[in-house]
Amino acid sequence: MSVNIRTSATPSTSTLVAAWAAPVMVIGQFGLLSGIPIAVVLVASLRDRRSTALRWWAGALALAYATPLTTWLAGPSEAPSLSKYMDTTPTALLAGTGVAAAIAHQVVRRRSTGK
Repeated sequence: MSVNIRTSATPSTSTLVAAWAAPVMVIGQFGLLSGIPIAVVLVASLRDRRSTALRWWAGALALAYATPLTTWLAGPSEAPSLSKYMDTTPTALLAGTGVAAAIAHQVVRRRSTGK
């Protein structure tokens, strides 16, 4: 049985697009839907064994997303959506972490391709 495991430390194009989509979606008030690209970035980073720096950034992004999501779902909030629940500070923190993770993915991709 042959298993095709990607051994390069280059993030795929879809992972890079997802990394940039997450902060854009948060800023564009699609907070709950931004969980999809965040999950893509996290899973792709965890599957790539050679890139530990990307794991840290993806983990930070997932934590920055999970914190307001959990408090919104568990708390006595009357906000109809995650974006309405988050005020300026959590939104800026989540978007900033998303941009940092996207830049980290971009840097690793650029270094591994030699461009």
